[in-house]
This record gives sequence, structure tokens and C-alpha cells, in this order.
Amino acid sequence: MDAKRALKDIQAGRQAPVYLCYGPEKYKMREFIQVLTDSLIEPEHKEFAVSKFDLSEISLSSVLEDAETLPFMVPKKLVIAKNALFFTGAKESTKIEHHLDRLTDYLKSPAEHTVVVFTVDADKLDERKKIVKALKDMEAAVPFLSLSPEELQHWVAARARQRGFSFTGEATDQLILYTGGNLQSLSAEIEKISLYVGAGSEATTDIIDQLVARSTEQNVFILIEDIVNVRLERAFVILEELLKQREEPIKIAALIARQFRIMLQVKELSKQGYSQQQMASQIGLHPFAVKVAEGQSRKYSIEKLSAIMSQLADLDFQMKTGKIDKVLGLEMFLLRLAA
Repeated sequence: MDAKRALKDIQAGRQAPVYLCYGPEKYKMREFIQVLTDSLIEPEHKEFAVSKFDLSEISLSSVLEDAETLPFMVPKKLVIAKNALFFTGAKESTKIEHHLDRLTDYLKSPAEHTVVVFTVDADKLDERKKIVKALKDMEAAVPFLSLSPEELQHWVAARARQRGFSFTGEATDQLILYTGGNLQSLSAEIEKISLYVGAGSEATTDIIDQLVARSTEQNVFILIEDIVNVRLERAFVILEELLKQREEPIKIAALIARQFRIMLQVKELSKQGYSQQQMASQIGLHPFAVKVAEGQSRKYSIEKLSAIMSQLADLDFQMKTGKIDKVLGLEMFLLRLAA
């Protein structure tokens, strides 16, 4: 069952007895569990009605025993069990034994007074396992997938509307770029921007520049975007800021190499007919990052990208062996790249 349908059912008072939440989008997963909690449990009952377990520290049998126990002073209870790795193909490092037959038996006759939520930090489930098939058959498995670039833009615009302001088109993309498409970061930044611009206003790219903090990785990402689009002055301002923050030039070069490696991978996968979503899954990136990398890669041939990777490997060697001043080497590389 997809998350939207599961949420509609929950809000209509039709909660399933068991949910298995998985996927890369942890923020949406937390929102889902919060909506489920709010719809099932009165605020004054949460202390008695919500139990949380970590399956890396406690057995599945103990979780199900709690689920079967009658609630205390409340009509319904919610049991949340995280780190349910036994639903995936991952090898568990814990010595805790989980008897999945116990869960199979529970699913045949789940407690009417309890909703059980399992969460697992994994993009996929092991569908060869009978228990996974059983949960999918009863539509209890709810995936939380990364939003596509278009969905991400709509999500940002909707969040801004909820807070009474809007973004210019370019500002939306810039905010997503600066946060790497992370919903937790986006939510926090949108809240901050709403307080700054006020109701009925519009947030511009200049406001995003002023207010949104960027990680080193995001700064390098933007630096390359500026180089690709021949915005040299801005690219070198970003480089200067990174150096003022005492970022190691070798680390900056490594991050630049990483981005060009992504461009090369995207270029090759695109040639093979992969969609952006498929490429994101294959490379292990957010779909928005793949979209940006795909746009960047259009400026270069596969041969050129391979040559750039070779130049970066040579620069790395020269910097590490002291054959070139690190900052000078980095600046010269960026100038050659822009040329």
C-alpha cells in the first residue's frame, strides 16, 4: 500500500492492525507515524498508550507480548518497533533472536486494541521471505520513497503556502539545491524563511543566499554548477569561502571528483535508457541530485568527463606529494575546467 492511501485510511479511522514502514524518506515516515499516533491516541493518553522498542536490543516476541497485553486506562495502544532488519536481506549484527513464526501467528489474529508499527532503515525488503509476502498481501507494507524532482518542487511550494508566503521559481530550485533535497532540512529552512519574509511575501534567490546554511558538500555542488554555467566570479567566491572556513583543498578536490564521477555515471546510465528515478536508485543518490548532475553532464562528452577524472587524479597526487601548492593547484584546475 502506498503512503498516501494509508494516510487517507488512517484519517478516516480505518487503521490497519500492523504497518511495516520502510524506504529512504525518513521524514515522511516520521510524519506518517505522527499522524497515526494523533488519530489513534488522545494527547493526554500518550504516556500510557504508546510503547517504543528497538529490535536490535529486544526480541520480536517481547514486542508482540506487549501488543497482546490489554491497554492500561486507555481504549487503544500503539506499539512502535524500530530496526526491524529481519524484513530485509541485511545481516544482523545483534545476538537477539527473532522468531518470525511468532509474527506469522500474530498476523492471523492481531490484537484488536493495538496497532503495531515496524520501521526499517532500508530502501527495499527481502521479498523472498514469507513474512514479507504475508505483510504485502495484507497491504501492511508502506514504502516511503524519495520524492521526484517535480514532487519535491510541489512539496516545497505547498509548505510555503501553509505558512502564508511563496517562492519564485528559481528560489525553489535553489533552496532544494542548497539542502540537497533533504525534507528535514527543507522543512526547517522554510520555517526560518517564513519568519523572515512574513505572510503574503515572496522569497527570492537573494533571500535564500542570505538565510540558508550550506554544507561543504553542497557548496562544492554549487561551485561546479557555477563552473559548468561559466559563472567564474561566483565559483571563485564560493571557493574562497570554503578556504576561509579552513576546508582542506584536498578534500575540496575529492568532492569535486565525486561530482564529476556522478556526472559520468549519469551520462553512461542515461545512454543505456535509465530514467532519473532508476539512476538515483542505481547510484544511491536523491533524484533531485541526479536531475542536476544530468543537466551538468550535458555540457561534457563521456570522453571529456573521463579526461577530467584523470586530471583530478593527477591533481590529487601532486597535492599530496607537495609537487604543487594545494590552493594554486585547485584554482588552476578550475580555470582550465572553465576554459
